[in-house]
Amino acid sequence: MPSVRACSAVALAGVLGAGILPPAASAQPEPQDLEVLFVGAHPDDEASLLSTFGRWRHDHQVRTGVVTITRGEGGGNAVGPEEGPALGLLREGEERRAVGGLGISDVYNLDKPDLYYTVSAPLTEQAWHHDEVLAKLVRVVRQTRPEVVVTMNPAPTPGNHGNHQYAARLALEAYRQASDPAAFPEQISDEGLSPWSVRRVLSNAAGAEEEVQGEDCEKRTTSVDSPGPEYYVYGVVGDTNWEQRERVAEREYKSQGWATRPDVPRDPAQIGCDHLTEMANRAAHMPGAQGADAPLLGALLPIPGGLPVGTGLTATAERSRITAGASTPVHVEVTAPANTALQAGRVALDLPPGWELQGDGAFGPLEPGETAGVDLTVAVPGRHRSERVQVPVRVESPQGRGESELRFDVVPPVVAEQAPLPGVAEFQRWTTDAQLPLLQNEVAPVQTVPALGKRDVQVVVRNYSAKPRSGTVRFVPPQGFEVPNAEQPFQATAAGETSVLTFEVRGTDPEMPTGMHGGDHPYTLITRTDDGATGESAAALELVPATTIPQSGTEPVVDGEAGPQEYPGAPLDASALWEGEGCAAPDCAATARFSWRGETLYALVDVVDEKQGAVLAPEDCKRHWRTDAVEITIDPKADSENTSSTFKVAVLPTTSGSGAPCHARDADNHQGPGEETAPGVKIASKLREGGYTVELAIPLQVLPGSVDPRKLGLNVLVYDSDTQDLTGQSRIGWSTWGGVQGDPYRWGQAILQDRPAGRPAPPPASVLPLNALSSVDSPRSIDQAVLRNTSLGGARPAGDAGTRLTGAQAEQGEVHARLEVNGPGRVHLFVLDANGAVLADQGLDVNGQGERNVPIKIPNGTPARVLAGFTTPGGATKASATDVP
Repeated sequence: MPSVRACSAVALAGVLGAGILPPAASAQPEPQDLEVLFVGAHPDDEASLLSTFGRWRHDHQVRTGVVTITRGEGGGNAVGPEEGPALGLLREGEERRAVGGLGISDVYNLDKPDLYYTVSAPLTEQAWHHDEVLAKLVRVVRQTRPEVVVTMNPAPTPGNHGNHQYAARLALEAYRQASDPAAFPEQISDEGLSPWSVRRVLSNAAGAEEEVQGEDCEKRTTSVDSPGPEYYVYGVVGDTNWEQRERVAEREYKSQGWATRPDVPRDPAQIGCDHLTEMANRAAHMPGAQGADAPLLGALLPIPGGLPVGTGLTATAERSRITAGASTPVHVEVTAPANTALQAGRVALDLPPGWELQGDGAFGPLEPGETAGVDLTVAVPGRHRSERVQVPVRVESPQGRGESELRFDVVPPVVAEQAPLPGVAEFQRWTTDAQLPLLQNEVAPVQTVPALGKRDVQVVVRNYSAKPRSGTVRFVPPQGFEVPNAEQPFQATAAGETSVLTFEVRGTDPEMPTGMHGGDHPYTLITRTDDGATGESAAALELVPATTIPQSGTEPVVDGEAGPQEYPGAPLDASALWEGEGCAAPDCAATARFSWRGETLYALVDVVDEKQGAVLAPEDCKRHWRTDAVEITIDPKADSENTSSTFKVAVLPTTSGSGAPCHARDADNHQGPGEETAPGVKIASKLREGGYTVELAIPLQVLPGSVDPRKLGLNVLVYDSDTQDLTGQSRIGWSTWGGVQGDPYRWGQAILQDRPAGRPAPPPASVLPLNALSSVDSPRSIDQAVLRNTSLGGARPAGDAGTRLTGAQAEQGEVHARLEVNGPGRVHLFVLDANGAVLADQGLDVNGQGERNVPIKIPNGTPARVLAGFTTPGGATKASATDVP
């Protein structure tokens, strides 16, 4: 992976804020054991939980660390021109200062690229390389040995960043892999690590916006539809407003425009709860536990009257989806803590009325670390309704009691379900492979239909019963839609197998609003088998706008205004809010007009905007969401799973100096400056009091692959900023949904009127921005690796093959660093003063073996310490440090 080369000391001072590193607390490595480890994708992903982490540290001295898989190099920058690795270094510094305000000093970066905003986990995997990044995360878990891991939401819910999804997936996979000696065995045999069993994984599924507020929010109970217990942590305790302390920490993320975030309200009713959902667990619970301690009970904190902390308890059913009248084996494992014997006891399941249990659940005494397995069988009564059922699993011994749980989905013998979107189908396959079946239906099934258009909706018929079934499926459409062939038969489908039916759905209501303002339109699928069994499932249709783009009567002149016959079609309303602060004319509204002629698509967008945002320099024409901009998005065949096979071009209506507009592609098949990535595109703009107009000519040949003129994915998105601090306030557009810029299936649809179809051609391979900072080039990461005796970037340690510092000497404006070279690689040296300020740095390649003296010029200051980060050609790393006498 590309990484930044040595920065100058001046550049380092810029990207490191004040250029200050915390001085080393000790010359000897400290124990690196953590109690809690957060796993996120970018700096600031942990920010919404800092109040909870601060409370845990204050109340119980819980030591929390943070894993950040990327340094956010693909994000915006509201404080300067830095991008790529330099921006990653800046954002790492912001994160360390932010979490440091709540007592967190351990931040582990895994050096993966932050490609851009995407809602696709598969695209993230393509950039991060699954086995490599999982090995790094497992290594960090084995090095830091947390009892509890907290992560993000692994499901592709609408707008959920694909990097966030994949970070959570990796956290859940590492939960299993880190405890398995057969997983990454070289970490055990060669690196001296040991398998480590994390006891509990929690998801911050609610994200940065707390779902509930007020002093009673901790008293909320868990929905039966949840994949596991849910916990709520209120932001105020006594005189301490943890939410306000979190807000102060958030302001460190200046590059993300967070520096001006307002204070948290003082009114207790307006202060929220952090929301955590249990995703995986090996420890006993305390039934019905609530409050800040609840997520830690049994895993890290003792349960009052409960089994000893560290007692393992897992319960798994052979089938979590089960039909009425069927049974399934259940296996329960009880493990004594590593340092405490466990007396004999019994496992019991609290089954609903009518359910049956086989097996007595008894287990004998256990030596420390020993595990007992208990096998039981659960039977569901024959007339049970379809629902998710929670079954508590209790363990009792003379030393106390503990509880886990099973959750069963009781399903009809045969059920018809709308086929999931490609990204959701991929997630469902992952839940099966990861043995997390209760997450499979976390994303509600939806399908888009163009306004007054039609869509083929596939329906999957699943036979959950033990014998072949045939029957019919009836599609009951919502108001405003029709399905001509609404009832279709399915032929004999074998036990455990599926059949697929296709229904044509048409939109019929010309007055029905589109986008998020129209919302979901629920419908029902009713299954009836030939032997009389019935089942129902629910899904939803979403309406997206549609248009016909006419051929222009004359070739448009790209001058920022509509000439006669240039745009003969009706204008599109692009004024619907999709994210940010509400706004309306005369502050923000827009219309768009399109036409085509020859081999070119033309667009003219008129924006009402009475207050201008920051004007950027031409060389800073990127990250358009920071100020006023118009974005045109095109999916050539309206079939893209993510934006890597689409074309997205943004126009800034003016730049500093000449005042000319500029354009760039973002988060698409080839992101970058427009002149380089979209040759032939022409732009023009006209500013006026109260708004502006932009016009584009887009040659069809610059689009990724051929165009389907009968079905073109299209959107117009307008970004509005009323400030000079490079932060946007409102986003409006034509087809509007939260996160729509990354969701091609929710863009509108267009027909290129009278244009013949050409020869189909697939999109070219996407060009992903993969230039990430290496921890070898981060003095903060090197300093921490030395202090904690952990590897740089989660990479394999170089060991005896690593180059290391053996000493340093100051001589008349220079520091002479002594290196012990043990093989080929690259070294990055940093000279610090006594307060941790970076005075100078130097990068060099090394080879061979032996001592090497490296002179480093010191422009000013008194050197006190030298850091060295080293990487081999194969990616192994080593960190070392020495004092300057």
